[in-house]
Amino acid sequence: MRNQSITLAVVGATGLVGRKMLQVLEERNFPVTRIIPVASEKSAGKIIHFRGKDIPVTSLENALGQNPSLALFSAGGSVSQSWAPRFAETGCYVVDNSSAWRMNPEVPLVVPEINPHTIHPRTRIIANPNCSTIQMVMVLAPLHKNYGIKRVVVSTYQSVTGTGKKAVEQLENERTGLDAEKVYPHPIDLNCLPHCDVFLENGYTREEMKMVNETRKILQDVSIQITATAVRVPVMGGHSESVNVELQKPFGMDEIRKLLAGTSGITVQDDPQHFQYPMPLTSHELDEVFVGRLRKDESCDNALNLWIVSDNLRKGAATNAVQIAEYLLEKELI
Repeated sequence: MRNQSITLAVVGATGLVGRKMLQVLEERNFPVTRIIPVASEKSAGKIIHFRGKDIPVTSLENALGQNPSLALFSAGGSVSQSWAPRFAETGCYVVDNSSAWRMNPEVPLVVPEINPHTIHPRTRIIANPNCSTIQMVMVLAPLHKNYGIKRVVVSTYQSVTGTGKKAVEQLENERTGLDAEKVYPHPIDLNCLPHCDVFLENGYTREEMKMVNETRKILQDVSIQITATAVRVPVMGGHSESVNVELQKPFGMDEIRKLLAGTSGITVQDDPQHFQYPMPLTSHELDEVFVGRLRKDESCDNALNLWIVSDNLRKGAATNAVQIAEYLLEKELI
């Protein structure tokens, strides 16, 4: 690695993901020389704590003028569309957590355990996939490499943290009986909403189509047939997914368990007789993708069912972004 100073901007530093990015940077001891927390004008002047120091939040314009070598964006698609190119023009690498750049054919969509080779020195904007996509492709990638995937049917059970701070506040307010601002069209406490993101003309939500399109791009195979139903649940520890995968080749369940257990970033929790299986409660604040309830689909040849759980704020967002930054550092790109 080159011995040089790294000035790093975290755009959206006061949001759930932005704060988690700062936490993960600190936990993983990423070699930041100077950190620039960035947020909206109304948050300017707020204090962010990083490595024992109090650092004031600043504006995008001010951060750009400080010439960061790396910027982690988590401030929404419109901000990324407007500002990521401006940062990139200065030579700064931008790792963007919004959906703004994910399906741009010129922008790599990266899960470091799967496709870091798609990052090239000329690349200045790198897209972080959707949280639900990340945890699913972590498990699908080794299956696709070894057996080939024909079809995927996924139903998600997504934490309110995926919507943001206001959604967490809505859940907490409902649990205490407080009638306050709502971000969902219905109560979320003691409820399930089959509605993540906006509905599209085809009847799917944008979240569901993200999982379809992003999975194909990351696995570099547009022939994979994928259908998704995304559901919001009153949970805060992480996202869960029920995934049915039809493979192109026959398999044995023991070899599937061995394959997944030997894959970096995946932890197999599959002992239902002793009530051991992945749960949001036990994945909270961890970086692994947990998989369990592994079993053959008796209704379809060469198919199996999996239950996949991961902390959506960590591997689903912040940790994946920091891992991309670590790859840039390892390859001496920053």
